[in-house]
Amino acid sequence: MRGAAISTVMASCMKMCSLTRVTNRAVSTLGGNKLKVSAEEATVADQEVTRKSFTDLQRERHKQANLSVLISCPPYFNENKFMKYLSQHGKVANHFFYESYGTHAVVEFVERESIDSLRAATRVPHGDDECVVPFKSRLLTLKSDRALDRTSIQCLRQSAVPINELIQKLCKAQDINEQVYTLLDEYQLTDENIRLRFLVSSLIKDVATAYFPEATVDPFGSTVNSFGKLGCDLDLFLDLDNIGKSSTGKAAGSFTSEYLMKHVPSGRVVTQRILSVISECIDNFGPGCTGVQKILNARCPLVRFTHQPAGLQCDLTSDNRIALRSSELLYIYGNYDNRVRALVFALRCWARVHGITSAIPGAWITNFSLTMMVLFFLQKRNPPVIPTLDQLKSLAGKDKFIVDGNDCTFVSDLNKIPPSKNSESIDVLLCDFLEFYGNFDFIKNGINIRKVKSS
Repeated sequence: MRGAAISTVMASCMKMCSLTRVTNRAVSTLGGNKLKVSAEEATVADQEVTRKSFTDLQRERHKQANLSVLISCPPYFNENKFMKYLSQHGKVANHFFYESYGTHAVVEFVERESIDSLRAATRVPHGDDECVVPFKSRLLTLKSDRALDRTSIQCLRQSAVPINELIQKLCKAQDINEQVYTLLDEYQLTDENIRLRFLVSSLIKDVATAYFPEATVDPFGSTVNSFGKLGCDLDLFLDLDNIGKSSTGKAAGSFTSEYLMKHVPSGRVVTQRILSVISECIDNFGPGCTGVQKILNARCPLVRFTHQPAGLQCDLTSDNRIALRSSELLYIYGNYDNRVRALVFALRCWARVHGITSAIPGAWITNFSLTMMVLFFLQKRNPPVIPTLDQLKSLAGKDKFIVDGNDCTFVSDLNKIPPSKNSESIDVLLCDFLEFYGNFDFIKNGINIRKVKSS
């Protein structure tokens, strides 16, 4: 991140510094030592909890998704009778409702056999004027021959709170700390939204495995790295690596056998062809998938589409394994100390309001770059709030993780990372971040979260 463009943009930081310092002093005067104590207590509480590893959490989410169905519901019906109907097929572990082009229900069963029972009892629709594509998925439509006590259903919010409502909530906060954590609470992905995203991933996997039975589809990026905002895109990775690993290659006597497969000039061509075929399947057979675009000549070929029932813009790639590893690294930093995510969310919101970042491609700082700036700043504190990447690598022991020739080794167990000795409150960190980068020479220096050196 170099150049005059970034330097010009970050000049806004210097203009905001004095205002933030004044606000900070005013709030600190009102709160006394309360802010510092609350920050210390929050940090200690964070570090005393045994935290799940990224891999374990993803495995749990995938299991939930594989046991779930997505049901399009009428606007008014009786929830109790609906659940009684579903219970005929097996015990329901979890369910919730949300709005996206109508009311939908995500229903998780205890056993996979319950889904098979429900699908066996589900009929194929018949239209008078149109024919249907007979692809049976776990996206169903609830029909009823009679009114089921027409009552409204409580739907959970799946998008960010409107800005006017957010401002009202922030104005009611007692101090900057409370404002920042209120912002985090309103903007971060909810458990239900993450469940929905993994269900969409599982539904796309059902399409892909029609051609590649051993394939998996994994969410990455904002959905899983703990920095996702309600309404963010769903990035999906089509993983075909298990296809080669599933063969034992055992010889029968003096003979061995190999699959007869097509050969192409490069791995990139393989990726492009596979994504091209999968995109056709999603477009022609995927219920609720609209606006399918093939963007195969990009640096990282992808398929872009909208999953209308979930209200999600999706990007499917098959050659971006390093992004999966980056997602895990951010997850570790985000869950190591509660102040990391709070500070990132606050600064992303501030940057968007002041035109430093934008959803429109251009000469802007990206959210990822801004997050790296926050991590670097937190590593530079005395004592540091978070460890460096090299320190995380040293804690990995003998475990090595190489991606495309790049050493992406770092510890995966959060519980092996020593707790931070830094107890600074969010308001102090927020003010000092703006001052740090307001005086940072972006023309001569860059940032390095591996060694915490300006390069």
